[in-house]
Amino acid sequence: MSPMLTMTDPRRPWLIAAALLLVSALAWTGVHAGDRLTWLLEVFPVLIALPLLAATRQRYRLTTLLYVGIFWHAIVLMVGGQYTYAKVPLGFWVQDWLGLQRNPYDKLGHFMQGFVPALVAREILLRGAHVQGSKMLAFLALCVVMAISASYELIEWAAAVLLGQGADEFLGTQGDPWDTQSDMAFAGLGAIVALTLFSRMQDRQIGRLRASGLA
Repeated sequence: MSPMLTMTDPRRPWLIAAALLLVSALAWTGVHAGDRLTWLLEVFPVLIALPLLAATRQRYRLTTLLYVGIFWHAIVLMVGGQYTYAKVPLGFWVQDWLGLQRNPYDKLGHFMQGFVPALVAREILLRGAHVQGSKMLAFLALCVVMAISASYELIEWAAAVLLGQGADEFLGTQGDPWDTQSDMAFAGLGAIVALTLFSRMQDRQIGRLRASGLA
């Protein structure tokens, strides 16, 4: 077996602790969910990501930046699933503080839907040498984010068609006729922020992974 696959990751205790916290949070939010179907729909990406990360933890270790981003994205999804996005207490506090007409927590969710996947796409494209040039790398990462965002909106549309009024909590439009467009705009904004502010950090961390034989 390759030494790369057997080398111990010094971050392992922290990763295990983070995984246990996420599993505990997943159980807590599921038990205390206001609507179980909505919770399941909202946390479904977490149910996919956690086993995938566990299965690939040895042969495809990620940067610390990406692990941290995935952790907080999962928390945002689980909190939104527990309360439904339109009823998250934090969103009501922000709504009162800024004098908004609606609970903005779902916009945080869509911002994270752009922020974290942009870094995931960038890391995969960069480490696999699938693209040349930093500008093209950023462009393709942004394209991936917008494709994911559009796909998610199509899933919401399908849920609305199949479940009827039962999908209202999942959609979380709060009467906004432009909710779909603003959701995608916030995902795009999240991707741009991530690519602008964290690309160099990600490059350095990928370099350290390679130098240590972990990537």
